[in-house]
Amino acid sequence: MLSFKIIKIDIFQSYFFGEVEFRTDKYKVNIQNQKRGKVLKLPFGIIPKKEKIIVRITGERDLFVEDYLPYHGESEWLEIDSDEITYFLADHQDQLDTIEIMDI
Repeated sequence: MLSFKIIKIDIFQSYFFGEVEFRTDKYKVNIQNQKRGKVLKLPFGIIPKKEKIIVRITGERDLFVEDYLPYHGESEWLEIDSDEITYFLADHQDQLDTIEIMDI
């Protein structure tokens, strides 16, 4: 499992943009709806075990949202395109602290 600590996530017109930390490295994060379909891109390459990967965003008191997203390779940022995650973030953005990438 890869675990990204959320440093900050700000809402813009129809997407979220912020910064996360993985180990000691900091990366930009962009979370938006599924304009181009469900998408997961990571700021470094991986070899996934499955076609779709569980992306879970968690917070205090067992608060979480998750979606199965296809891995679309490496990007400069952590990119998550998911209606379910985006809409949940709209109501809970200040309550979430971790992005987990599982089953890889």
